[in-house]
Amino acid sequence: MKIAIGADHRGYNAKMHVKALLQELEQEVLDFGTDSTKPMDYPDTAYAAARPVQNGECELGILFCGTGIGMSITANKLRGIRAAVCHDELTAEMARRHNNANILCLPADLVGDALMRRIVEVWLDTPYEGGRHERRVEKITEIEKLQCEQQDGQCGT
Repeated sequence: MKIAIGADHRGYNAKMHVKALLQELEQEVLDFGTDSTKPMDYPDTAYAAARPVQNGECELGILFCGTGIGMSITANKLRGIRAAVCHDELTAEMARRHNNANILCLPADLVGDALMRRIVEVWLDTPYEGGRHERRVEKITEIEKLQCEQQDGQCGT
């Protein structure tokens, strides 16, 4: 599987830890930065890493910032992205199983390396359940389409 990853300066160390895990799990990783702990703006990396998930170049994405919230907000601006902030194994499982989340956002300041590893492993191992959840995920897609139509098709990519 091909996975896009990205972080801001506060998520850099966590990204490097998870990148090593993904390589250990024999996943193909595309790293969209940052490459240091030097301050930078999270929306730049969130957009860069979410685009290949949106266009199908990558199956999934993982983003890191201090709380995971900024990355999630930014990634969810892209049509077709369902980014979820997860703090534990249960939220990671439910994000995949019920919401078909295609981007995992991790709070580098709030979750240690061991828990982060378990969250990533559960998220990757959990399939989308579909069924009764499909109707709800489709409604999300319909809201995105409606928003685009209300903007005269100027909804971006």
